[in-house]
Amino acid sequence: MFEITRIENFSPTTFLWEVRAPEIARAARPGQFVIVHCDETSERIPLTIADFDADAGTVTIVIQAAGKTTLDMMAYRAGDRIANIAGPLGQPSEIENFGTVVLVGGGLGVAPVYPILRALKIRGCRTIAIIGFRNESLIFWEGRFRDYSDELIIVTDDGSYGEKGLVTQPLKRLITERQIDRVIAIGPLVMMRASAETTHPFNIPTMVSVNPIMVDGTGMCGSCRVSLGDEVKFACIDGPDMDGHLVNFDELIIRQRRFVKYERQSLQLHEKKCQK
Repeated sequence: MFEITRIENFSPTTFLWEVRAPEIARAARPGQFVIVHCDETSERIPLTIADFDADAGTVTIVIQAAGKTTLDMMAYRAGDRIANIAGPLGQPSEIENFGTVVLVGGGLGVAPVYPILRALKIRGCRTIAIIGFRNESLIFWEGRFRDYSDELIIVTDDGSYGEKGLVTQPLKRLITERQIDRVIAIGPLVMMRASAETTHPFNIPTMVSVNPIMVDGTGMCGSCRVSLGDEVKFACIDGPDMDGHLVNFDELIIRQRRFVKYERQSLQLHEKKCQK
């Protein structure tokens, strides 16, 4: 059993869990993920590690309540325990002094960007962070990003805070105005695809964190396969970081929708149960 030591709510549907898992905290590296299994009746879900503290023995995950399991997770309180948390899984992000790096986070993708940003800054990179949200009420971790960003650009869809528009707008401005050595983009698939399309004409290495449907997280089921150029890779063991210029996003987006019907049915049954 793993204890939830702290919970923080960022919005009505987005929240943070800090979980005591000493062995995972000691081994975790930026870019890796865990699989959480709350109890014997719940599904196993992959969640990117948003932070880790080896001294405290804790790992941090940020969750958005969208389906049955993540809605159930909103009911937990600090001090509660979950059945299992497995990890760290996946390959760590490549951390080197690349020069000037732009890190782009969209929505919930802002959370996994943070440990990569921190590690790159400590390694000596000049870091420029672009984080995007639908509106001001959904913004989180602005202070954390300012601590490790030489420049921070915040974008909201409605213009309620920072710049109005999409994250690709300041990204294109930056790469046309100055020397950018690397781009890292994490967020919804359409956002990562747009970021990769923005950098491609400039031949800027661009890494994305792919998040396909995953079952076991150890490379056995093949559910998380991703077409990467002429090769087939598995996000759980080859990723989640992959070359954004090679990822077949069109295929990946289609495959992400294959269980939408059943996800909706599960959510509807959950809502009916809650109303009783």
